[in-house]
Amino acid sequence: MATTNVLLREDIDNLGARGEIVRVKAGYARNYLLPRKLAVEASAGNVKQIESERAALLKKESTERATAEAQAALMKEVRLTFERKVGEHGMLYGSVTSMHVAEALKEKGYEIDRRRIHLPEAIKETGDFTVAVRLHREVTVDIPITVTGEGGAKTAGNVTAAAAGTEEAAAEGADAPGEATAAEPSAADEEATTEA
Repeated sequence: MATTNVLLREDIDNLGARGEIVRVKAGYARNYLLPRKLAVEASAGNVKQIESERAALLKKESTERATAEAQAALMKEVRLTFERKVGEHGMLYGSVTSMHVAEALKEKGYEIDRRRIHLPEAIKETGDFTVAVRLHREVTVDIPITVTGEGGAKTAGNVTAAAAGTEEAAAEGADAPGEATAAEPSAADEEATTEA
């Protein structure tokens, strides 16, 4: 298979970091990396241009990392709370996705692309969660998230405990002393059956 060397202009997962020269399949470079300006061809004719561009990219990289570290320090104090409609067992009607997290961060003054929010799957129940936000390839901050029921509704555990408490009270009321149940024969009934 034909391969070619390219200089990456952006970080690409499972391929390399910005500023690296990597060997890729020619079709991948021609059809994806080059048209989207994610990389430039690393041919002998443009080596000097590549070296100057690589130096500029590395300088830009260090500036962005410093900015990301400063932003991470500010974001360590951020806590997000989402209030959603809740059904039985604390399950949400709908879910909380990375898009919702990005919108909540934007309301707090942090412009974060939703693709940088690492949420393996949408949150579909009440409780406390932690979401990783990747500000830079080497800088990640964890944001605590609390999902509650609308109007301060009880979570699944509290609802179940309350229901169980009501059932126990009803059962205790039926077995209260002095009340005969239909299933238990009285002593007088037993004597009548033995004499007959």
